[in-house]
Amino acid sequence: MKPLLAFLHFFTAAPAVEPLTAQGIEAAAAYSTAHGGHALLIKQNGKIVHESYANGHAKKEPHRIYSGTKAFWGLTAFAAEKEGLFSFDERVSDTITEWQGDARKSKITVRQLLDFSHGLEPMFGLHENSFPDRTTAALKAGAVAVPGKSFIYGPAALQVFHELLARKLEKKQTPIRYLERKVLAPLGLGSQRYLPDQHGAPLLAAGFMQTARQWSELGTWMLKHEEVLMKLQGSSANAAFAFGFWNNRAAGTKSGHEVDAESMLDKKWHQQSWRNACLCRAAPADLIACIGSYGQRLYIVPSRNLIIVRLAKDSKPNDAEMLRLLFSKGP
Repeated sequence: MKPLLAFLHFFTAAPAVEPLTAQGIEAAAAYSTAHGGHALLIKQNGKIVHESYANGHAKKEPHRIYSGTKAFWGLTAFAAEKEGLFSFDERVSDTITEWQGDARKSKITVRQLLDFSHGLEPMFGLHENSFPDRTTAALKAGAVAVPGKSFIYGPAALQVFHELLARKLEKKQTPIRYLERKVLAPLGLGSQRYLPDQHGAPLLAAGFMQTARQWSELGTWMLKHEEVLMKLQGSSANAAFAFGFWNNRAAGTKSGHEVDAESMLDKKWHQQSWRNACLCRAAPADLIACIGSYGQRLYIVPSRNLIIVRLAKDSKPNDAEMLRLLFSKGP
């Protein structure tokens, strides 16, 4: 087959991406607005198919995305690993030598820091804007579980990762500058709200403020980088989370069951259950999501070439309900 014909055959033979129904979009938008929604942006095949703002929020107004911030640092980790600064399976204590004498902490890998199977206490106090020295505190975090055995969601591990990256960069540039150059600039984003402590260490677990259109650019980038999507596998402690992203993979299995992520995270780490967890059984199994407090959501669905951004002040966000409405095929 000649090159031009082969090129045309690729596109003509590719299966059509199933569009969302108008009824599904309208139902999801109404649900979002009724539950404290501030913005709903839906892009499919690179085009905006829905954009609405409600409850006093404006299109160009930056909005807190809370834990949606974590994914940007996850992508920073992928960039650093690709450049050979570290491997995900190397031990953190090879660089953070202070940990070498600790029976548990000495065994934690870089991957375990980023999929939250590290075993460190969460240390939610690190979220405080006035916290004086996040790095020193995080490095002293207690090891409350065997590495790889439990899912512990919290800021401590990410602050350790920041120090690990800083040492790997050997003062040639700061982790913030590395983030800006390797992640934010390719997304067309500038400097963000870092909430630094007294020593300049940013809060990696939260802090960024973006408009719906700005946050959607992360989704656009992810759709173009299948090699990154394939690495978001999660751990045996929680297969539904890795590198700041949640996945819906278990929705494609008979044993998959819906979990309200924010409600589950409100429990103590040892009371949480993530076995066969998914966000919504009615949504495609390849959906991945960034989840921030009070209903901040970025959903990415590669099989549908789809990006959904929701900004909100929702006291009880329900991923399963809104996604069920959105992916409804109508009457």
